[in-house]
Amino acid sequence: MRPAFATGMPPATEFLLYARQFGVKDVMVFNTDGLPGYDGRWAVKDLAMMRLDVESHGMKLSAIENVPIRFYDHIMLNGPRRDEQIENMIATIRNMARAGIPIFGYHWMPSLVWRTTPKVIRGGALATAFNYEEAKDLPLTHGRKYTEEEMWENLEYWLKIITPIAEEEDIRMGIHPCDPPVEEIGGIPQLFRSYDNYRRYLDIYDSPNNAIEFCQGTISEMADSSGENIYGFIDEMVRRDRVLYVHFRNVSAPNPNDFHEEFINTGHVDMYRAMKTYHDAGFKSFFIDDHVPQTYNDTRYGHRARAFANGYIQAMIEAVGKQAAGSGAS
Repeated sequence: MRPAFATGMPPATEFLLYARQFGVKDVMVFNTDGLPGYDGRWAVKDLAMMRLDVESHGMKLSAIENVPIRFYDHIMLNGPRRDEQIENMIATIRNMARAGIPIFGYHWMPSLVWRTTPKVIRGGALATAFNYEEAKDLPLTHGRKYTEEEMWENLEYWLKIITPIAEEEDIRMGIHPCDPPVEEIGGIPQLFRSYDNYRRYLDIYDSPNNAIEFCQGTISEMADSSGENIYGFIDEMVRRDRVLYVHFRNVSAPNPNDFHEEFINTGHVDMYRAMKTYHDAGFKSFFIDDHVPQTYNDTRYGHRARAFANGYIQAMIEAVGKQAAGSGAS
């Protein structure tokens, strides 16, 4: 288990210096349309140059999170350009492999992440929030209501094509939970809103290359009437080797209809218990901070808040590791 930092692509030199100074070895880049897209795909040379830049600062480019939504919106919604976009995504996955970048995280949210009025939290810090009463009557985002089953059919069609490619190229792919994990937003069913829906997804194509971009904050919001909790789901998915990496963040409540982001140490999740669960289940990958609050006089990126969150992550990793070593565990 190890800490990591994330930034938009391509990573700026100042970010790489910042990340290295704070002691991480892994970098994840997320799409901000900063990397040129050629006819809906990424080129090997651009991906390789990005990896070499990270390596020149003594770190590893361990994952890419998301492509521009225009690269695969027809795949998610069965639009007229679906098969064209699938061919382009196949090319991008192959190009990632040739560029030496092993993990691709993506989502199944054609309407992207939704938030409502922000929330003031500890010391006047400002956190993003979601309240379903504010969002439920907003207009349709894609012209009509889509059914749950057609969204599952679109997902199954995609997975049965792309996962064999990922296996062939040794690229591990994983889907982020829907955020917020409510039943529907803007006429689009939010498939990844429950533990059982994640199990259904993993069963469509049972492979280590078909996995989870494990956003702990969102997953901890999922209300479950069976009594399941976030810790049991962490244990199950890590032991199945389906957790690619973790957004280690905290939120106010296990309620997808009404929640706000929190500081990493003030939400409803016991973060020590969560970290120990990852450790005890045998997790070997990395943790990043995510959705940090806006704190006093911070930058747009949130350098101060991210330093606090990443330091907390590093301390938790060290604590559970030393506790295990002291108790005789491997």
